[in-house]
Amino acid sequence: MEIAILALGCFWSPEEKFSKLNGVINTEAGYCGGKTKQTSYEEVCSGSTNHAEVVKIEFDEKILTYENLLKKFFEMHDPTTLNKQGPDVGTQYRSEIFFFNDKQKKIAEEVKLIFNKKYNGKITTNISEQKNYSKAEEYHQKYIQKRNS
Repeated sequence: MEIAILALGCFWSPEEKFSKLNGVINTEAGYCGGKTKQTSYEEVCSGSTNHAEVVKIEFDEKILTYENLLKKFFEMHDPTTLNKQGPDVGTQYRSEIFFFNDKQKKIAEEVKLIFNKKYNGKITTNISEQKNYSKAEEYHQKYIQKRNS
């Protein structure tokens, strides 16, 4: 099992979309990249922590490669808007790939380059080492599924 942490706007919709991909074992809404180990939704929304809303994805690399997961990531959101996805604005809604090791970093850079060519150099997605991940509050977990059931 592999783990990816991806920021692509509000975590509700991406968590739902990633959970439906063949090879994904589990998804979790969370926060990553900020100054503190633990944070809350209110603190993240204040913009003071520098955390991004993220989806933590556990997946089977034999079924879904990290490269293909990142291609889906770029297709699921607008990676050309800085700190904004749809009506959501703020650094917590930035586009960012958080890597765990050099292999993930290299693949992320390669996939970003492919999409940057496609988008004429307008990609704003950051690639950063994972730091200070914390799980979001329970009411954020599987939010779309809860609302539709």
